[in-house]
Order: sequence, then structure tokens, then C-alpha cells
Amino acid sequence: MNADLSIYLVTDSRLAAAAGHDLVDLVAAAADADAGVTAVQVREKDASALEFLSTVVRLADRLPERVALLVNDRVDVFLAARAAGARLAGVHVGQADLPVEAVRELIGPDAILGLSASTVGQLRAAAEHPSRVDYVGIGALHPTTTKTDAPAALGHDEFARLVAASALPAVGIGGVAEADLPRMRAAGAAGAAVVSAICSAPDPADAARRLRAAWGAES
Repeated sequence: MNADLSIYLVTDSRLAAAAGHDLVDLVAAAADADAGVTAVQVREKDASALEFLSTVVRLADRLPERVALLVNDRVDVFLAARAAGARLAGVHVGQADLPVEAVRELIGPDAILGLSASTVGQLRAAAEHPSRVDYVGIGALHPTTTKTDAPAALGHDEFARLVAASALPAVGIGGVAEADLPRMRAAGAAGAAVVSAICSAPDPADAARRLRAAWGAES
């Protein structure tokens, strides 16, 4: 997998709008070279398929090539955007979404496939899956309101235990704030996934810069 997952933005258009931002402008600003977001997952649970597709295509047109753009759950939207010529890196799915083997068959061998996990058993299954999972998202680190079906909060100690048990690169998610990043990186995480820390920020680019500094500029 050739992608930097260290500062991983998961979108929430509702939070962005509440903070007075257009989502595409917010993401583009946060992913600017002077800001520091390295990967973006478009997660728009309440959007129609057409709205979701439009957002993905617009983001693909705005983001620099170094930023991996992934689609949450909606493999159909990923395929439609790719067919329209959008530059996409891959798809992220949860344990209750389409099976990994089906997703891999649909997106092809070159696309990135991420999978959410919250137990040692799920991490082991992801690493051993013949259809190749490229990274895992481990959470929720803290209680979160941005994902209604998020698992119980792990806390830093359990998160570190799960990262150590994962044979795949692991990204932490769930209520992640700037102060969490040094401990997450020290635990061996490949990255920190944030939602409200950027989507609700008055200045998303500045928030991304602070997250990058907290993670470490040499990542």
C-alpha cells in the first residue's frame, strides 16, 4: 500500500455546515501542502447516492495526488466515480458492510481496502484474509457522536494493545483530538483518523497543521 495514513480526515458535511464551511472547500484547505492532511475518507451516511457521488468527484478534482481519497462503505459510489474519471485510492468498509472478498473483487487488486476492527479476532481475520485488506481502522478510541453505531470506547491502553496485535497498518479513530496523537503514534499506529477535530474547527487548515505537528512532522 503506497499511501500515507498519518493524518486521516473522515468527512462529516453536517459538522462542516454547522461550522460555516463548504465541505469540499474545507477538505481542500486541510489537505493543502501547508496544512497536512494525508488521506481523506468520504463518509456521508445521510447523503443520497447522487450527492455522495458529486462530493467524491469534486474532491478528487481538488485534492493533490499525494492525498489518498477513499470512499466509506459505498462501493457503488466508488465505482461510479472511478468510471467518471475521478482519481480515487480505495474503499473503507465496516464489519457489517459488504464482505471483504466481494469488495476486493469489485474494486480490483490495485485499490486500497480498509476495514474497521475493534477486537483481536477481527484484526487477525483481516490480516489473514485471502482478498487482502491493506489497513485496519481501530476504534473507537474515545466516546464519539459522529458515528451512531461506533463500538464502546477502548481508551489508550486497549488501543495500544490492539495496535500491537495487528499485523496490518492501523489507524485509530473515535473522538480523536490533537492531544491523543503523540500517544497513538508511540503505540505504533500508522495514523490518526479525525472527524470533528477538523470538520468542526473554525480554521480547518490551522487545525490540520496542529494535528500534523502533534503527530510529528517527520512522519
